[in-house]
Amino acid sequence: QVQLVESGGGSVQAGGSLRLSCAASGLTFSNYAMGWFRQAPGKECDFVAGIGWSANAVYADSVKGRFTISRDNAKNMVYLEMNSLKAEDTAVYYCAARPLVWGLGARPSHYNYWGQGTQVTVSS
Repeated sequence: QVQLVESGGGSVQAGGSLRLSCAASGLTFSNYAMGWFRQAPGKECDFVAGIGWSANAVYADSVKGRFTISRDNAKNMVYLEMNSLKAEDTAVYYCAARPLVWGLGARPSHYNYWGQGTQVTVSS
């Protein structure tokens, strides 16, 4: 059974930093591309960042230069380092996985495994 478990969310003031983690189990991690999405109240689920096998990563324009996605294939972990946080970054953040052979995806429908989410609240 595939499980993705996010952690590291919390409350922070604008300009601060948080590091989200996602622990994956029940899948051959190295065969999956990983993504981070977020959903604010009343809004759609938006792509944040995605990473393939190595360091190839893509980012939403709204987070470029502030967020960094990384993965540790030995530990089955994916991370999202978030710096210079803004109030508009407030959302529930989700980790997602899709087979690497499909490439990197930027839509929720591209991913077939999801975590339960972790809340990030940024106060201005």
